[in-house]
This record gives sequence, structure tokens and C-alpha cells, in this order.
Amino acid sequence: HWPVTGAPDSPEAWLLTAARRKLIDQGRRAETRRSGQQDMLIFIEEAEAMTREEHFADERLRLLFICAHPAIDPAMRTPLMLQTVLGLDAARIASAFLIAPAAMGQRLVRAKRKIADAGIPFETPSDDELPGRAGAVLDAIYAAFGASYDAENGDEGEAMDLAREALFLAALVSTLLVDDAEALGLVALISYIEARRNARRIGGVYFPLDAQDVSLWDAAHLETADEALGRAAALRSPGRYQFEAAIQSAHISGRISGGDTSTAIVRLYESLNSIAPSIGAEIGRAAALVKAGDAERAIAALDQCDQDRVAAHQPYWATRAHALLAIGGAEVAREAFDRAIGLSSDQGVRAFLAAKRDQCRSR
Repeated sequence: HWPVTGAPDSPEAWLLTAARRKLIDQGRRAETRRSGQQDMLIFIEEAEAMTREEHFADERLRLLFICAHPAIDPAMRTPLMLQTVLGLDAARIASAFLIAPAAMGQRLVRAKRKIADAGIPFETPSDDELPGRAGAVLDAIYAAFGASYDAENGDEGEAMDLAREALFLAALVSTLLVDDAEALGLVALISYIEARRNARRIGGVYFPLDAQDVSLWDAAHLETADEALGRAAALRSPGRYQFEAAIQSAHISGRISGGDTSTAIVRLYESLNSIAPSIGAEIGRAAALVKAGDAERAIAALDQCDQDRVAAHQPYWATRAHALLAIGGAEVAREAFDRAIGLSSDQGVRAFLAAKRDQCRSR
């Protein structure tokens, strides 16, 4: 029928299905029914595996879903994917999880040993297994994107490659699982952030979001982000990445329109923390409170953070410094700025924070 009606959307899958049915019919008629059935079952399993693998347009994405096996310790799925599939080293992975590189290296070694001892199968998951593994895959993709920020201070080309790869893989997940709102949310989140890449640094000088030249923002990325976030919202299944994307959207809307979106951003952070609490989200909420003119609440929120985990976390000290400066605590703000500067290896960020620290002297 194909010369008349045209080939189907997936001719390979059609042929495999037809071949399987032919073999089943032949097997039923075969005198050696038992051995014939065994051969057919093997072939069917192979054919189904081939058909499943056709879903994965990228080998890395297939490997990410394999590494998200439910038998693997949930706390180690993302680190394992970052190292074994996306090629990040233990130090960069440790930075994303706010732990020492040596500790992360030991955890990765132990996790791999447990996988080997348990004999966890290294096979492509079936269609009905994909949704249950998607969350871990999205977390790994976003962590890889976060690593692109660290790379910006060194190799700009590496940073751009990591960012592009993360956006590409997120888009593939959203295509593979069309009803996954969080996959669309991650596409929107990465696109919003990537839209501002050219405005973050100019001639080595670092510009925070509220000081960036909006004419340098990438309109195509913004359009992609708006479209993806709109599609995600229509699915009515809110999640972490959608809230984070909405926060980025509110920041961008405020800059473009000149309106004050700080109160809306605080509320979005509160919603984010209610479903996916994290140190990063709490620090973001504190920064939003400072912008909204409520620095005292911001400091109270920062005081609630796990002090051991934030002791060497640069964003915590930078946010604390800005909050202290806002309430007039010039001396303690200066000390916090010094901590933030000492914890940053990015020369552009160090210079920006140093300029803010110097403002403390005039107060």
C-alpha cells in the first residue's frame, strides 16, 4: 500500500511489527513449537528494544534514563549521570551539591560499587518507565547547565557548549514526554537564563540582571522560554522548574517594562520553597526580599539556612552582605562582602562585589 498511500511515520517500527506477527504465525504452525516459541520471544524482545531506542534521538539522553534506574540511590543518580554521561569531574559536581570534592569522589566510588554488586541491569527503559525516571534526568540536565556558569570564568567555549547541550537535552525530554510539564519548565528556565548571556559580561566586566543592557538579550531565547512556560502552565501540573522559570520571567518582565515585580518574585520563591525547599531557593527568596525593601526578613531567612552548608557558599555571603548594607550595617556588611569576594574565583564578580564593599566606607 505504501506506493499509493505513502510510507507511515515510522516505517522501521511498522516493519518490525509486521515481521513479529509473521514469525508468531509461523511459530504457531511449526512442529517444533517449543523451540520456535523460544526463538520468537528472543526476537520480539530484541525488536521491542530496538523500537524503544528509536525514541531516543540522542545516545546521551538514553544513557541518562538508564542511569535513572529506581534501584540506584536517589541521592546519587544525578551525580552519577553528571560524571558518567555528561563528563563532569567530581570537583565540579561537588560544587553543585555544596560538599567537598573528596567527599563527592568517595560517594561516587561507593555508588558504582553498589551498582556492580547489585547487578543492576544496564538496559533501555520501557515507555511506561520513562515518566518515573524523568525527574532525575531533568535534575542532571539542570545541574550540567549550572556547571556552565562555573565554566564561564575560565573557558567561555566550554561554558557555551555545556549550556547548549543542557538546553538541547531538555528539549529532547520535552519532545519524548509531551505531557511532562516540568520538562517544558526546564526548557523555559534555561532559555530565560541563556537569553541574557551576552549581557552578563562585557569586556570582562560583570553585570547583574538589574544592571544589564536589555537590548543585548536574545529575543529568540526569550520567545522559546515564553512559549515553553505557557505550554507547561496549560498542563496544570506545577513543579520546581516551572516556578524557577516563572521567577526568571518576572525578573525579565520587570526589567523590560520598568515595573516593580519584587513582591511577585517573593511570592513565587515562597511557592517554590513549599514544594522543593533548598538552600538556593531560600537564598533567592532572601535576595528578592532585599529588592522588595524588607532586608530584615531577608536576614532572618538567611539565619535559618544550614550554616555548615553555607559557610563556603559565595551566593549566601553576597546576599547577606547586600541585606546588611540595606539596613545600614556597614561594618558587618563589609565583612560579609569580604567573605563573598574570598569565595569567588570569578574576577568580574570579585570586582563587582569589591565596588559594593567600598560603598560601606561612605556610610
